[in-house]
Order: sequence, then structure tokens, then C-alpha cells
Amino acid sequence: MTKAGAARKTTGVAKAARAAKTARAPKLPKSVAGAVKAAQDKKATDIVVLDLRKAGGFTDYFVICTGQNPRQINAIADAVEDTLRKDFGERPALAEGIHKSEWILIDYFNFVVHIFSPDCRSFYGLERLWGNAERHEFADEG
Repeated sequence: MTKAGAARKTTGVAKAARAAKTARAPKLPKSVAGAVKAAQDKKATDIVVLDLRKAGGFTDYFVICTGQNPRQINAIADAVEDTLRKDFGERPALAEGIHKSEWILIDYFNFVVHIFSPDCRSFYGLERLWGNAERHEFADEG
């Protein structure tokens, strides 16, 4: 195979990989995607979005992630609130758990952000409770 042929083949493989990645990327509301990005920027792990629209939930989406310690959990919560306020003009209706920093819940009506410590996330198991919801996982940014 010539160099040009190999280059075309490599380019085609790269395009196919990008197309497959794009096809798998969930179509989420911009504010939900903004919350995910803010959590990723603060190195949250195990980020999952549950689409509750067909699961009979009281909200449309849960954004669930894990912070490794109270300081990181608070930093993730602050980043989510700052990003949504600055970029989308959204303010939470309710924020709970800030003082204990084991589970911070930020309610934006159409979606709720849950930031857990590893032990608290395992104990409450929201993903198991809402097992019938469509699940979107996000790779940990490294």
C-alpha cells in the first residue's frame, strides 16, 4: 500500500471513530451538560446522568458524581453552581448537605445534581433505585 493510501485509510478510520463517538454522545439539555462539564473540571469521578423522563421521576434528570473528600465535594458543588449561574442564568431552587459534605444535593427543578462521598454514594445507591432510567456515563477526565 502506498503512503497516500495508508493515510486515506487512517483518516477514514479516524473519521469513523469520531462519528461513532458522536453517535454515542447523549443529547442532554445544555444546563445538564454544563453541570457535567463543571464536575469534570473539578475532577469528579463516576459521573452518571440518569434520564428520568420515562421513569416517572419528579424531575427530568439526575446528575450523579463522586468527590473523594469534603473539600473536593464542596469545590464540585461550587463549580456547578457558578457555571450554571454564569453560563445559563440558572440558580438552584434548593441546595442541601453543604455543611456535612457527604452528599450535596443541588435542585434546579428540571434536574438535580447529587455530589457524593464514595461511602455515601455506595450506601444510598441512587442508580439502583432508579434502575429503569436511561443511563449516560461519562469518562473520568484524567
